[in-house]
Amino acid sequence: MRVLNGKVEPVTQVRYRRARRGGGTETALLAVEALRVDSLPEGVDAVVLTGDLQGIAPSPYGGEDVLLGIALADHMAVWAAAGLLPAPDRVGVVLAGDLYSAPRANRRGASGEVADVWLAFAAAGCAWIVGVAGNHDLVTAEEVAGLGGVAALLDGDVVEYGGVRFGGVSGVIGDPRRTDRRAEEEFLAALDKVARAAPDVLVLHEGPPGARREQHGNPVIGERLLDAGTTLTVCGHLHWDRPLARLGAGHVVNVDDRVVVLTR
Repeated sequence: MRVLNGKVEPVTQVRYRRARRGGGTETALLAVEALRVDSLPEGVDAVVLTGDLQGIAPSPYGGEDVLLGIALADHMAVWAAAGLLPAPDRVGVVLAGDLYSAPRANRRGASGEVADVWLAFAAAGCAWIVGVAGNHDLVTAEEVAGLGGVAALLDGDVVEYGGVRFGGVSGVIGDPRRTDRRAEEEFLAALDKVARAAPDVLVLHEGPPGARREQHGNPVIGERLLDAGTTLTVCGHLHWDRPLARLGAGHVVNVDDRVVVLTR
């Protein structure tokens, strides 16, 4: 899954509500963009990458607002019917964490249960769902595994779908007394373990910096990955206006508050 031309193309948008700095809520648009790669896992015609879906939105099927990730999963069949995406059973999903929002989207940094977001993508009929937990997610590998072999929450391990190996490390470097934060040594040990397994795709919540000044990230993670040889690293946690950067022989795709659809 090597990036070809490094250019993202707009596909559509999802209107949602999120917590505003200083209090209250605001309306925002979740960008859905396409990026071409040289190959995809067997059995799928697209792979959806997304993360930091910290908001609420109505489902296209109506009803009360739900977590943005659930609304996004509900949109899959609608977009397929409109020709914007393949059918959900021909789509794989990669989740880079932070999928929770306060119920009224009026409090920044809220943490909570996100297993229902994983369930929504499985219920939509997606071919498989793989990813990591962010530092605001309450979810366990056992909960995700309960969805069956189509879903895997990664933390220092590697799984394979369609002949492509996905590795991942959950959480961020920080005070281990807080949700999904761990000491630097522990995080890097898990990262090294995954890197030794040579995954084709590495999924992180906290990722490396890019080359541009505004492409913020953790330089310690960047140094660790520079020679890892991973073709594609997917991360979030800090927003990049330009979602793509080179890293060694591969690329980083930052999906904080966006959706990137990989297609051939």
